[in-house]
Amino acid sequence: MRKKRILVTGCAGSIGSEIVRQLSKNNDIFGIDTNESGLFSIQNECGMYGRVGDIRNKETVHDIFSDFKPQMVFHAAAYKHVPLMEKYPEEAIQTNIIGTSNIVSESKKWECLEKFVYISTDKVVNAHCIMGISKKFGEVLTVNQGKGFVAVRFGNVMGSRGSLLPIWEEQINKGRPITITDDRMERYFMTIEEAVSLVIKAADDGIGGEVYILDMGKPIRIIDLAKKIVSHLGRDVPIENIGIREGETLGERLMTEEEEKRAIKKGQFYIIK
Repeated sequence: MRKKRILVTGCAGSIGSEIVRQLSKNNDIFGIDTNESGLFSIQNECGMYGRVGDIRNKETVHDIFSDFKPQMVFHAAAYKHVPLMEKYPEEAIQTNIIGTSNIVSESKKWECLEKFVYISTDKVVNAHCIMGISKKFGEVLTVNQGKGFVAVRFGNVMGSRGSLLPIWEEQINKGRPITITDDRMERYFMTIEEAVSLVIKAADDGIGGEVYILDMGKPIRIIDLAKKIVSHLGRDVPIENIGIREGETLGERLMTEEEEKRAIKKGQFYIIK
């Protein structure tokens, strides 16, 4: 992917900022985020263009497309924390549904647009929490646009903001126990760098109307991960079970049973069309 005008929404987030890092050397990047400090930081790091703004605002979205005329869009902006979205569902609706609809609708208006990539999550599978349901809307909306519109679905990424490792690191540094929600809980994991490199490959390979699902191997029990970290530290760090939070599940899947029957395996992806 070279010499493209690329718009990254949520460019100051964990996934969005890594997309910028991997693509900024050979492309012109424009980013939008409500996080002013994060946007300032990634601008300075990568020399990209950027705007503080909200995808909920149709006029803001239209202005960006009018000024920058992107050839590619990576839509990473979203609210992602399950318990918070259970408490404030209207915010998930405004950003994950209405904001996504604004970006998709504006993208359809511009002939210069070659590819639209929606960053999805394994929480859309059999979704029962507000975050998963609102992200599922965006995934379905994207692939239903057809040619040029692709969704990429994956599980947890190591070290992302608000994920396990940064939380545990802070707890350890403050002399607190490592907290887990349930001994039986398990999740899929991948590094941010690897996940984003596969997102970019899916953007290159995708024709439109597909969901690309990253092959993330086997899920890992959270308790086993915590024990490995404690063992690596070489000191006694207690592990405290705090119970499942609202909206969470013990396990997650990358596909529904119906999707598994028709998914095509290709390299590091399962592809559903």
